[in-house]
Amino acid sequence: MGASFFRKGLSIIDKLKKVGEKLFAVYFGIGVLAMGLLAALVIFSVIARYFFSLSWKQLSEFNTTLFAFTTFWGLGINVIKDEHVIIDIFYDRVKPALKRWLAVLNYLIALVVDLIFTYQGIAYVKVAGKQISMGMEIPMKYMYGIMPVCGAICALCIVIKLGMLITADVSYFESKNKALTKDDAAE
Repeated sequence: MGASFFRKGLSIIDKLKKVGEKLFAVYFGIGVLAMGLLAALVIFSVIARYFFSLSWKQLSEFNTTLFAFTTFWGLGINVIKDEHVIIDIFYDRVKPALKRWLAVLNYLIALVVDLIFTYQGIAYVKVAGKQISMGMEIPMKYMYGIMPVCGAICALCIVIKLGMLITADVSYFESKNKALTKDDAAE
């Protein structure tokens, strides 16, 4: 009975991983769609402005908002995919078992910074969100709201990443950026 319960537990974890992968695919897809839309609209705006002398303040403001959205939306993606900037010259020299806890500490610090960012974003939306935008003529809370929403999503991604780091096999922490030395080049 104990073994069957354990197998059920693994299947639940596997199901959760699959759900997580699908959620991440949707999350990533939204980011890709937003980037594609931004690129298309910027190209359209430039062509319209320089070849036809046409310009729309609504489109300009929407492009700016979309740029902000893609920037903040990408925070969580960078966390999950390990695509954030890291200076790892000393980190790569530490033993993998210690790297785990350094990485956990690093992400805990990132979580604190992200939670402060999210809190301040909410405070800012409360203060400035009632104003009406000049271009699209909508309440600024929809534009400024990008910050706390994306901050909360990033915080969730950091918590997921912390779980991954704590449960990962020690081989996950092997050096990924080994410098090429003369000995390596000879092989």
